[in-house]
Amino acid sequence: HPLRPPRMKKLLPLLALAIAVLATLFTLRAPSQKSEYDLAGFGGLPTLVNGRIKPIDTVARTSLLLFQGRQRVVSPDGRTLAPAEWLLDVLYRPALANKYQTFEIVHPDVLALFNLTPDDGAGRKRFSVDQLSPGVAELDRQAKLADGVESAVRSSFQSAVIQLRDSLVLYQHLQNSLVATGTDDFLAQVARLEQIVPAGLASAPMMQKQPGAKPADPAAAKALLDLNNAFQTMDSFGYLLPIAPAADKSTPFKWKSAGASLLASLGNGGKLEPVMAVYVKLGLAWQGFQPAAFNDAVHAYRAQLDREIPGLMQKCDVEARFNSAAPFYTAMVLYVLAFLLAIFSWLALPATLARTAFWFTALAFVVATAGIFTRMWLEGRPPVTNLYSSALFVGWVAVLLCLVLEWLYKNAIGSAAAGLIGFATLLIAHHLALSTGDTMEMMRAVLDSNFWLSTHVVTITVGYGATFLAGLLALIYVFRGVFTRSLDSDTADALGRMVYGIVCFATLFSFVGTVLGGIWADQSWGRFWGWDPKENGALIIVLWNSLILHARWGGLVKARGLMALAIFGNIVTAWSWFGVNMLGVGLHSYGFMNAAFWWLLGFAISQVFAILCAIVPRAKWRSLPSS
Repeated sequence: HPLRPPRMKKLLPLLALAIAVLATLFTLRAPSQKSEYDLAGFGGLPTLVNGRIKPIDTVARTSLLLFQGRQRVVSPDGRTLAPAEWLLDVLYRPALANKYQTFEIVHPDVLALFNLTPDDGAGRKRFSVDQLSPGVAELDRQAKLADGVESAVRSSFQSAVIQLRDSLVLYQHLQNSLVATGTDDFLAQVARLEQIVPAGLASAPMMQKQPGAKPADPAAAKALLDLNNAFQTMDSFGYLLPIAPAADKSTPFKWKSAGASLLASLGNGGKLEPVMAVYVKLGLAWQGFQPAAFNDAVHAYRAQLDREIPGLMQKCDVEARFNSAAPFYTAMVLYVLAFLLAIFSWLALPATLARTAFWFTALAFVVATAGIFTRMWLEGRPPVTNLYSSALFVGWVAVLLCLVLEWLYKNAIGSAAAGLIGFATLLIAHHLALSTGDTMEMMRAVLDSNFWLSTHVVTITVGYGATFLAGLLALIYVFRGVFTRSLDSDTADALGRMVYGIVCFATLFSFVGTVLGGIWADQSWGRFWGWDPKENGALIIVLWNSLILHARWGGLVKARGLMALAIFGNIVTAWSWFGVNMLGVGLHSYGFMNAAFWWLLGFAISQVFAILCAIVPRAKWRSLPSS
């Protein structure tokens, strides 16, 4: 039938979109239970860590990210453990957990501290606590030496030993959260605390001076003293604060550690607080391989919490599901597919592939938007609160603008740009998460203002995203023109209009965002402008975008010059976004990352190379657009 091929070409993008939507929805399903234990129920239990009430699942995942850069653990017998299952072993079966190879070490000199080689580790780079234990003393000595060196000038070895030392310290804090490591049958003793406390107190030296005192039992007195010391250690070194108050459980500062709860029990005749009793039951069931008892304890506690703090439990459940769904990873995959489809559309089946690329970009944008709005609801904050969320939002803004451009021009350039910048910003966010762990951290006091986070931070981040997008469109212009024959006059003119329009947009938002930042600074620090490195960086972006517009308006540059200036804007924006943080000075010097220096330098070099390509005489280009 003569109409069949055109119909098929129109249906193919919709069919591909339907498959992508189904695959995306599949990621939202509840995690499959491969264990007899209700790990999802346990992972959804709330705990207070670093000032934020979060599900235990988040603690497990963020800890693993810090330790090894991924959330998957493989046991010595080859089983893949869920994050919550790994954390249960860390909390209740420390001897077993110490055999899991969960600490990533890639620096050869750090491995030499432990007399290890890559062949000794899982995947040639992951090692267990048991493997590292013989060299911990030397690691600590080297880390203390490195602590005396400014972070900006530390060697890679010094940075690596500090990172590993901090990871091992965090691991020890985790292990002391619910059980005192080194104490035999700790949970069994805690379960018998109501018998141990009276017997120990009756045998205390002060009690022996009382008339009619019972004969002293030194063993009972020592047992009580040892437990008291263990509880104090847990209170000092425990990482989790899982004990919710009897009333007003939604108030973070009233939560306390298991050690503090057990110390309070000593003054109450050994009677455990109800929540502490739950965690003792869970531990005994986990240690005794009793899934029925474990599940009963989880379900009973969950039912109680659902009655008392339904709103907080809903947030914990959503956050745990958000963790397992990993929407930003799904968006990354979709962005890559959209980019490839857009690139191939310039070679074959332009209408069909371009339309498919657009729908994939739109789907990725919807997934990323859902992820950002979920984070906003969980935090109760605007979309940008730290470097991680700024990476998400910069990409979100750029992709939104790309969708508008693609809707207007329908040439697959917007989809290609969206796929590339969306993937790149999500990849940057992923690496930022590896260094911070929990990306929904508590706000610094000076930044704790939802109004200014919603105005200044969002506005100036929109300016970042738009400036990057202008530079990326310019890169597409240059590389298509220099290295391919696909840059015809119409495409070149369209790209020129895109870059010009986006630079205008970026100039407006960068300027307004910088002014709003000055007003916030005046309210917080008593001065509108202080030539702080971050303030200077924001001003440089405004000035550079203004320079581009004036050069274009004044006829100083034409198409290729506009593109070269827009590409240099990538360097300016990257420096203002990340580079000024690396200086380690100024009131805005938060989020320092010395490891990012080489990535930033490499990025700048790549942009300089693109600028050199842009100024190659037009006769040398494979495409010869008229502009």
